[in-house]
Amino acid sequence: MLLVIDVGNSNTVLGLYDGEHLVRDWRIATDTAKTADEYAVLIRELFSFSGYRYDEVRDIILSSVVPALTGVLERLAVSYFNLKPYIVGPGIKTGMSIQYENPKEVGADRIVNAVAGFERYGTALIIVDFGTATTFDLVNAKGQYCGGVIAPGIMISAEALFQKASKLPRIEVVKPPSIIAKNTVGAMQAGIYYGYVGMVDEIVSRMKLESRENPRVIATGGLAALIAPETKTIEEVHEYLTLEGLRILYERNVRPSSVP
Repeated sequence: MLLVIDVGNSNTVLGLYDGEHLVRDWRIATDTAKTADEYAVLIRELFSFSGYRYDEVRDIILSSVVPALTGVLERLAVSYFNLKPYIVGPGIKTGMSIQYENPKEVGADRIVNAVAGFERYGTALIIVDFGTATTFDLVNAKGQYCGGVIAPGIMISAEALFQKASKLPRIEVVKPPSIIAKNTVGAMQAGIYYGYVGMVDEIVSRMKLESRENPRVIATGGLAALIAPETKTIEEVHEYLTLEGLRILYERNVRPSSVP
């Protein structure tokens, strides 16, 4: 089986593939203080609880936007799985042209999403990824990564409101029952939630206009299912887009003959 690991700033998502089938996935907190040994224990417990063993893993591919953890997880793969992992970054074959001033600046997760999205839909796309930051990425009809937008994530916005306004409480981010709130918590939830919905629709609309195409708009990430239903622009939520992209990149690199 193939173990795919997507390291984000807040969460790390692991997926176990049997061929093209995702058989299990886990989401854990990203913790730069953990050592390779500590992550190994945690992952072993997740495997054991789900009925899997380390020796069932035949290969590993890793995408990380947290440089401090890339080496940690690489050491884990070598020490506990006896495997050298594929790492998404310079040198890996993506099969996608990156139209960016400096392609090395593009986050690994954004490239992985773009590859998965175009492989799945085969058309121009805007991919909205709701993570610690919210990213908006454009892939044109030729399958080229064209760039995009990085905005503060919804949880960052909510936390900033709590930290910078002394009388406001920390809140749970949920869809409020009404836009016209009758209490402080409700008012904050309405502002964060509907403000974010409006931001998403405005950015997507402007990207569509500038692209001069009619890209399909898909969403992924932990909060996609919460925000997407209230937007006017998001057409579909794909929960496992990043994991799927990692699987595709693995396949392109173990059988690279047709991949530029």
